[in-house]
Amino acid sequence: MLEAEMNDHLGYEKYDRNSSENNRNGYKTKKVRSSMGEFDIEVPQDRDCEFEPQIIKKRQKDISEIEQKIINMYASGMTNKTIIEEIEDIYGFELSESMISDITDKVIPRIEEWKNRPLESVYPVVYIDAVHFSVKDSGVVKKRAAYIVLGLNKDGLKEVLGLYVGDSESSKYWLSIFNELKNRGLKDIIILCADGLTGIKESINVAFPKAEYQRCIVHQVRNTLKYVSYKEKKEFAQDLKSIYLSNSEEQAMKNLNAVDEKWLEKYPNALKSWYSNWDCIIPIFKFSPTTRKVIYTTNAIESLNAQFKH
Repeated sequence: MLEAEMNDHLGYEKYDRNSSENNRNGYKTKKVRSSMGEFDIEVPQDRDCEFEPQIIKKRQKDISEIEQKIINMYASGMTNKTIIEEIEDIYGFELSESMISDITDKVIPRIEEWKNRPLESVYPVVYIDAVHFSVKDSGVVKKRAAYIVLGLNKDGLKEVLGLYVGDSESSKYWLSIFNELKNRGLKDIIILCADGLTGIKESINVAFPKAEYQRCIVHQVRNTLKYVSYKEKKEFAQDLKSIYLSNSEEQAMKNLNAVDEKWLEKYPNALKSWYSNWDCIIPIFKFSPTTRKVIYTTNAIESLNAQFKH
């Protein structure tokens, strides 16, 4: 890379004929430090002493930023073997798998620091959703869920409060997560928006009894439309809008009954979950139309899930 920089500086490659008044003038040995220890490199020189290398600058003795490149590759999902191949291809030397592991392990304290960082005392809105990954465990590929807790702070900014990998949902599991958040300084949540995660309703009532639990309307609609034939999904979805876009809880119930009466014969099970989950659907009617747009869906967190999958 240093030779390529010298070619660019002089305007011709080594051994090419040229009419330049400035020429190569041998090499200067330089000792540099890295995560792999100290070693010597040969820095090309020019007669006019005008060459200013950018890869390893003059008076630069430490090139350990390569560690950050390795960590970035590791974070993007590359295996140790692939990282070794990339480093050898780019830098021309080979690292052992144990060396790669030593470097990537350095990020663990930073992860722990992030996981245990203090939180604000109150978050107006908190979203919880799961993103599913295929993970190889003992040679067997399994589906695992990573639960993301996303807070909307008092300044209106989104903040990931925590990431949790769990095997099963239960009120005990969610209570342990809420207690961890409380131990980090969280005292109250005004609105918690989530899909119908098992046990979350009971645990939020225990951990934050004043919080409103709002079931995600978008998930509710999707689950309902599973019962409906493709040809009638559009009409059915339009009828559902009359429920959750109502001005009041009372009007919403009237519209729910009307929609149920219209489709009951064709789809007797489609709207059962609306009645059984009604107490988790109606909190939106306590808020202004502007606020409703923020809390009736977990889209804010689903866009983040898409980035994680990518």
